[in-house]
Amino acid sequence: MFTSVLMIEKPLTSEDVEFVTTLHGDESVSFVVLMQPRGDQADFLLRAIDDVALGELDEVGRENEVPEGQEARIPAESALLQSLEALRATGCKAIGRVVEEHPLDVLQSVVGEQSADEVIVLTAPHYVEEFFHRDWASRARHKVGVPVLKLFAHSE
Repeated sequence: MFTSVLMIEKPLTSEDVEFVTTLHGDESVSFVVLMQPRGDQADFLLRAIDDVALGELDEVGRENEVPEGQEARIPAESALLQSLEALRATGCKAIGRVVEEHPLDVLQSVVGEQSADEVIVLTAPHYVEEFFHRDWASRARHKVGVPVLKLFAHSE
């Protein structure tokens, strides 16, 4: 069985589920899902710049409406459960957890503990971070020792 560690920031859409569950053809896949809740206000400027770059100007004004830090824990748990159920509904094995420590440290330990074959980072575009190679996928490539695939999440 092929094991993928899947790092996400929001619940998987049906398109996301179909995409990640069919990446390896007919081979059976198990997933370890790491849900990364939103950080703190320090990330606000980067998110706002990304919204502007994507032409989503209405999103810039709503950034303060989304929970940050500890307040993001409950929505993150709900998003994780929803994502795990969607993956299991396709017949895949799926476990997961909300990341509370430094995400790259957790990612590295989970890859080792689970003998993972790959890491999939499924996030919205983060153009500023990607340009400077500070996004999760770029940073993980130097840390985890398995292939890291960067995919853009679909929107509902």
